[in-house]
Amino acid sequence: MTTSPRTVADKMRVAPGCRVHVVGAPPGVVETLGLPPHRLVMDLTGAELDHVHLFVCTRAELEAGFPPLVPYVAPRGRLWVSWPRGRALGSDLGLPVVIEVGYDHAMVESTNVRVDDTWTALCFTHPKPGKVYRNSYGTLPWQRGADRLPDPVKPT
Repeated sequence: MTTSPRTVADKMRVAPGCRVHVVGAPPGVVETLGLPPHRLVMDLTGAELDHVHLFVCTRAELEAGFPPLVPYVAPRGRLWVSWPRGRALGSDLGLPVVIEVGYDHAMVESTNVRVDDTWTALCFTHPKPGKVYRNSYGTLPWQRGADRLPDPVKPT
């Protein structure tokens, strides 16, 4: 019995039929992911997405692009952030900075995968209620002294 090699989408756990939104992907990179048949969502109005993928090169792009996407991530969905590996393409990003920004916006990191020779990706999910997350690169806002989980607000 032969098996085909796992695609990047397999490693990212993108299931057939899931609702996908991709932001800032350079030409050719989406094809590299090997996405299964999915529903590409362009209009975010009222959307609840299974897989959101943000491509950025700088901290400024990450800080501008990450927060508006969080409200659209389904409760069990994933928000992937991709940035150039080894500070290629003039990137000022590395794993610690990406984690810090995610935590600042109430998301926790889980899995890191290599997209291709240039791009790496880190998965963020919504935190589990009641769980205390300890990470040397970031702290969730309500674990800094706030008394409860903030209510996500979806833009209209």
